Amino acid sequence: MSLAVGIVGLPNVGKSTTFNALTKAQNAQAQNYPFCTIEPNKAIVAVPDKRLDELAKIVNPGKIQHSQVEFVDIAGLVKGASKGEGLGNKFLSNIRETELILHIVRCFDDENITHVEGSIDPLRDISIIETELILADIEQVSKKIERLNRDVKANAKGAKETLELATRLLEHLNEGKNARSFSEFDSEIFENFNRELRLLSAKDVIYGANVDEEGISTDNKYVKTLRKFADENSSTVIKLCSKIEEELIGMDESEAKEMLQSLGAEESGLDAIIKTAFYKLNLISYFTAGVVEVRSWTIKKGWKAPKAASVIHNDFEKGFIRAEVISYDDFIECGGETKAKEAGKMRLEGKDYVVNDGDVMHFRFNV
Repeated sequence: MSLAVGIVGLPNVGKSTTFNALTKAQNAQAQNYPFCTIEPNKAIVAVPDKRLDELAKIVNPGKIQHSQVEFVDIAGLVKGASKGEGLGNKFLSNIRETELILHIVRCFDDENITHVEGSIDPLRDISIIETELILADIEQVSKKIERLNRDVKANAKGAKETLELATRLLEHLNEGKNARSFSEFDSEIFENFNRELRLLSAKDVIYGANVDEEGISTDNKYVKTLRKFADENSSTVIKLCSKIEEELIGMDESEAKEMLQSLGAEESGLDAIIKTAFYKLNLISYFTAGVVEVRSWTIKKGWKAPKAASVIHNDFEKGFIRAEVISYDDFIECGGETKAKEAGKMRLEGKDYVVNDGDVMHFRFNV
């Protein structure tokens, strides 16, 4: 399972540079002019997880396989994108296909790097993007209301209730408010409504505060402003320096750690973004640990054992008998599967077992 995170922002704020660093390769052309990125670049990114290394020390596998998240580098949006400005309609449709938004916001001064709006103002930049997403949603909801009116006249099941919700939502959006702040956002009827429309302003947002080297160790005025805004809107801010992250490409772990420490950072901002994206996508990992490979398998939080087994192979779900489960902590403490069994730490779980993050699992199934 790999759900997509869309990287958005105004032109020339560091999106493609961030994408290059995220993917550990120069997959996105980064240049000092708007609309350098036209087609969305996509890449699958490994989720950092130290637990795999600890499992590998015990099992000594042939390879290690991490969980993954897909990142999509979407071209810069501008004012009027919802009306097609700057190829906006195409770019907005690319965002619609993603599950989560990583909004890169420029939080540094540099007269050598142009800004499409002529100055540095994180909240203005966010407002421009947010407004375009809301305007696009208004158009979508308005069209849906037209169809619902016809369905109500035809006495279609549930149409009246959905129309009432859509009307309230349209009023909310017309006030300049995003769909995430809609009072019925968590309701089942809204979830069903949004499953079809995939509203842009309903998507959760991580704000990537792109700073210069000096801004890594201490929040500058732009980052402080952004954090205050994010706190007020129940969003997350992760600080990064995209240029430094790009320099980390190719370094071994010890070199990268030393460089980050010298800059006053505890970890890579991009590692933090990847892990936060994984969490916000409501994903967890369980592990399989054998001599062939130690592997992290990605599932939705709350999945039961048969559904979790299906990510290995569909037949595992169909023929599921039971799951042998050892918690990660018990596996490490006991020094592996055999000793965990001897210590009574292995559990046999049935079809109703809800898998926990970090479970080390082995499935029994009928062919």
